[in-house]
Amino acid sequence: MTDGSQAHKTLFCQSFIETHRQFEPAELPWPALDAVSIDRLRSIPFWSVALAAEKNAGVMVTRYARTVTDPQIREALAMQGVEETRHGRLLEEMLAFYGIDVAPVPAQSDDFSERAFLDFGYEECIDSFLGMGIFGLARQIQLFVPELTDIFDIVMLEEARHVTFFVIWIAYERIRRGRGASFFTAVSTGLGYARAVKRIVTTFAPGAKDAPKTQGVGFGAEGAFAIFDDITWRNFLQSCVSEQERYMSAMPSDLLVPSVLPAIAKLMLRLPSLPSVLRRAEPIRTAA
Repeated sequence: MTDGSQAHKTLFCQSFIETHRQFEPAELPWPALDAVSIDRLRSIPFWSVALAAEKNAGVMVTRYARTVTDPQIREALAMQGVEETRHGRLLEEMLAFYGIDVAPVPAQSDDFSERAFLDFGYEECIDSFLGMGIFGLARQIQLFVPELTDIFDIVMLEEARHVTFFVIWIAYERIRRGRGASFFTAVSTGLGYARAVKRIVTTFAPGAKDAPKTQGVGFGAEGAFAIFDDITWRNFLQSCVSEQERYMSAMPSDLLVPSVLPAIAKLMLRLPSLPSVLRRAEPIRTAA
């Protein structure tokens, strides 16, 4: 239901609040790891960026929530701020528990406007989709022990809740503001993702000087693919699609869920592989 009504707003706000899970990172059952597993964790290159992104997101969402006048939406956004902040504490707890030092990343500029939240939301849609695929591949090759994978699953499920809330909230706001027609929705969504991609590319481009400006890039951050050998783009997209469907299946069935990136990925997966294309393009030789 995306009709912009009071019932619509109550449904997606209450669903988000009621599915909040109470836990403290320090109380999670962090498993004991051998030296090889800890070295593997230490070799993953994105912890510093992920930690900065989660901490920045917690501050930004919490402060943006305080500016929202609608009490139901404000309460839901405040809950997301709590969860984003907790993601930062969870990463800090994990890194400290396993004795992994990360280079500090400076905090981003102080921006908690609606524009900042919109940019963050689109970036988080991209990051969660990529992150789900990455951790799906990690599960397949048993990169982490199952007990540690279970803890990461908690984070990924919360990311799924966050992006679900975002796409419903933005659909609600467009309808409420008279911009709910399909054309306006398509244009706004395209621009939102374009801005997010530009920010991500600018942040992680070689020589980028202000990396912390990307708030949403955490678990799909730079260097994530370095933990896998011989991965193909097709393997990765298949993992993204299947894992996104798995996590989204936990959302209430009457809620709108993110669909743009899965649809693009499925279209790409229908393309023939490059070697097959090249073979078909070879000229046919005939006898002289």
